[in-house]
Amino acid sequence: MALGSVADSLANQEKELTSLMVREVGKPAGEAAGEVARAVAILRYYAQQCYDPVGQTYPASRGLSFTVRRPRGAAGLITPWNFPLAIPVWKAAPALAYGNAALVKPSPDATACALRLAELVAGHVPDSLFTVLPGDAETGRALVDVVDLVSFTGSGAVGRRVAMAAAERGIPAQCEMGGLSASIVLPDADLDHAAASIAYGAMGFAGQKCTATKRVIVVGDAESFAEALRERVLGLGYGDPAEDGVVVGPVINEVARQRVVDAVAEAERAGGRLLTGKEPADGWFVRPTVVTGLGAQERLNREEVFGPICTLISASNVDHALTMANDSTYGLATALYTSDLDAALSYVDECASGMVKINAPTSGVDFHLPFGGEKKSGCGGKEQGKAALQFYTSSRTVQIVAIR
Repeated sequence: MALGSVADSLANQEKELTSLMVREVGKPAGEAAGEVARAVAILRYYAQQCYDPVGQTYPASRGLSFTVRRPRGAAGLITPWNFPLAIPVWKAAPALAYGNAALVKPSPDATACALRLAELVAGHVPDSLFTVLPGDAETGRALVDVVDLVSFTGSGAVGRRVAMAAAERGIPAQCEMGGLSASIVLPDADLDHAAASIAYGAMGFAGQKCTATKRVIVVGDAESFAEALRERVLGLGYGDPAEDGVVVGPVINEVARQRVVDAVAEAERAGGRLLTGKEPADGWFVRPTVVTGLGAQERLNREEVFGPICTLISASNVDHALTMANDSTYGLATALYTSDLDAALSYVDECASGMVKINAPTSGVDFHLPFGGEKKSGCGGKEQGKAALQFYTSSRTVQIVAIR
């Protein structure tokens, strides 16, 4: 009942929460409203998961043998700024549903959203079970030192430190640490659909998603697709995130803006050509940028740059494209655009990522499905859906022997 009541509270404040996200992190209003709806759906999902059967029974020569699952204790939840409502909820909801306390340490760039969430949770969940702890890296370190398990979403460098600190204490850690997601376009794909889908997947919310498309790999002649992608990117709504129809707003801060600007300059020095993004931008805005002509080992094809930027690469055949897509230390999400079912099914088996999309953007996954990556994109198990049960609870084996 408690999580369902929290869901109702969020739903009743949809406009306020949408506006708060627009103001605090620059998320376009349409996407911010969708994030509120997603948070509500997650809460309602886990409100029902409380009633889902858990444990297993086993054959026994005498008596009864079975397993039960038990809460782990206090869960430290370290969350980023780019999904300031959905990620705290998708961590806290299962933690609470399965009997744990939730201590949320939000990004300093998304403190207002987290504190407002705490206000909406209050009255439905005891204060001792849900707490928001604003602060910087020192607060995060202190949290990891005292909780019984930790779930982290953020940069790879910080995530690895969190995982090591948790390992030293012998507590479970779940870390989601970004990606360098690739989209492969085969010659038989619907090119207009692929261009529209990839443009949004790469540039939506100014490319500030761990699942955003960063590499576009086109099999065969890339020229016609390059033009289609260019037109779709230029057609995206760009500007004030509070305005209707805007898809690409500002990046989170000046440091982020400069990082993208520097990456573009480096790409041009390496021989890259800008299909879009040549025009200067004011404030913390960066024009959506598509770069072509870069070698596979150049920075933009090796490192994640959190902003509205992606590369376009040509591959000689499907195997070459898959090799390039897999040639990364990341493995979060990949997409394939094709009308060939055999190619799609083969791709599912051969791609080295935790999530595979067919004819859909790399960004986004339904709230009830497992979320997480492979390689340096993640460790410690998947988030969301029924997968969360494995992380937020431990298994206990029980054997009962009758003596009469």
